[in-house]
Amino acid sequence: MIEPTDTDKLRRDPDGLLTYECIANHIESIDQAHLEELVDNMISVDLTGQFLASAARYLHAIDAEGYENVVNRLVAATIDKDREHRYLPDVLNSIYGPDYHSRAAELSASDNNFRRIYKRLYPNSVI
Repeated sequence: MIEPTDTDKLRRDPDGLLTYECIANHIESIDQAHLEELVDNMISVDLTGQFLASAARYLHAIDAEGYENVVNRLVAATIDKDREHRYLPDVLNSIYGPDYHSRAAELSASDNNFRRIYKRLYPNSVI
């Protein structure tokens, strides 16, 4: 269970790691509203997208359907913040599968986050 003192500490999280650890360590007891608050916090403090990408991958692995909206928000924020493209390749592989490249046209047509990542990593592609 997350205590109010934990929430205060997370507001001072310098880079998103504390918030990511809180999610990972308490996922079984976090309700949707609190998870949204934690994601908001992480989006505001993670300047590189490192922990946003990790949280997206983690939540997708646990329950892709149940956390779909949160994962989509985390991925969108990762795209915006990962300017050096350090974390985007792992997001593609983890969330869209190792065969994402062969399904790029299909995924691009149905998923805006996929399209945005793919265009950043493969700017000369036809899709």
